Amino acid sequence: MVLIHGITDTWRSWELVLPELEKHHDVLALTLPGHKGGPAIEGEINERVLTGAVEAAMDEAGFETAHVVGNSLGGYLALHMAALGRARTTVALAPAGGWASGDESYRDALEFFVRMNGLLKADEPHAEAIVSSMDGQRQATQFITERYEHIPADLIAHQIRGAAGCAATIPLIEYATDNGWALDTEGIRGPVRIVWDTQDRVLA
Repeated sequence: MVLIHGITDTWRSWELVLPELEKHHDVLALTLPGHKGGPAIEGEINERVLTGAVEAAMDEAGFETAHVVGNSLGGYLALHMAALGRARTTVALAPAGGWASGDESYRDALEFFVRMNGLLKADEPHAEAIVSSMDGQRQATQFITERYEHIPADLIAHQIRGAAGCAATIPLIEYATDNGWALDTEGIRGPVRIVWDTQDRVLA
């Protein structure tokens, strides 16, 4: 199984579910290029660079194909992996690129990430202090989860630092703004499940 995180995240966004998944699968949870702890960006970053990095990680792990699961940007990439024939099955959680043709509202979501990028860089030096209280943990997780009490404080601090240190954020948003990140579903092969919630705080 291959797990692909969302924009600004790292492989650790899957950390709490890994023990259960590893009971049933050999699991590869990778960090994408330009994201904290992942490979450095070399030149322009786009979906071809990102899917290439996923394929390279799969090749290194000896996975010709796998069950591919992705969230947000990772969901978008998971669908691309299905089109490339590398996915046995695909689960895309709130995948980017799913907006209807002519719908410009996705630009509001992209602008949200631009604003958050600046705020997170300001918050990064105070990450440990922020997560030292339940109120701080609630504030730090308000856009990513409804229930946060079970998430370890050190993992929340890691998410803050990871998002603040994500070199790919602005280049990916600029690329999405210019190119739309529309998905061509014609080439997608194999079983696919797309999961959307009804109260997304970023897209609402």
